[in-house]
Amino acid sequence: MKFVKGISLFFVYPVLMFGLGIYTGVSAYQFFYPGDKVVQENQWQGNTDSSMEGHLKESGLDKFLQPDKTPAVETSKKADVLTADTEYILREVDVRKGTAVETVWDVPQRYLGMNRETFVDTMEDYEISPPLQELERGFVGLEVVAFSRERVIVEMHYAYVEPSDTFYLCVENNYVIVYLEDKKTVYLTTDILLDTLPESLQQQIIGYLLIEDEQELYNFLESYSS
Repeated sequence: MKFVKGISLFFVYPVLMFGLGIYTGVSAYQFFYPGDKVVQENQWQGNTDSSMEGHLKESGLDKFLQPDKTPAVETSKKADVLTADTEYILREVDVRKGTAVETVWDVPQRYLGMNRETFVDTMEDYEISPPLQELERGFVGLEVVAFSRERVIVEMHYAYVEPSDTFYLCVENNYVIVYLEDKKTVYLTTDILLDTLPESLQQQIIGYLLIEDEQELYNFLESYSS
């Protein structure tokens, strides 16, 4: 019996030592070269992902799994509308001299809350039917140059009527028209019909009748206006 027990220990002990040596060697290898395991796992994972991607493409499911690349819209951005804090700039341009004067005003109450489209439409309506006093100043048009929440610039174009010492009477569509001394700028449109005037005066007006000053012009209008 003792002999058998001694033989068993003789075989078991080397086997245990061999197994312990293998375990120790593997543990030491993983300790000093941990990347090998990661590489192998990543390779396996990559192969799996490639296989899965190919399967999704074949089945058409990849279209539904693609991430949404639509750029996000900044919902927090404030709309460009006119407010009480908006800088309202009127730029008056003298189209004859090519000069301009800018004035900063508060936004008129009726324009508050308007966006660019609504404001431009309103300005176009103003341009089509300007107030009488604007026409008398020589208003000829306007343009919205800039529009934002911070500031709006409206360019008003004027052909200013310059003071004149002399005038000329002429006819247009059978009505007497008063021109400034340049014979181009209309100073006044009258309701006097040419054919209601004396024949000799008609001929003078057709050939541009010179009026020396405002007093003479006033006398003519007073005499022949209805």
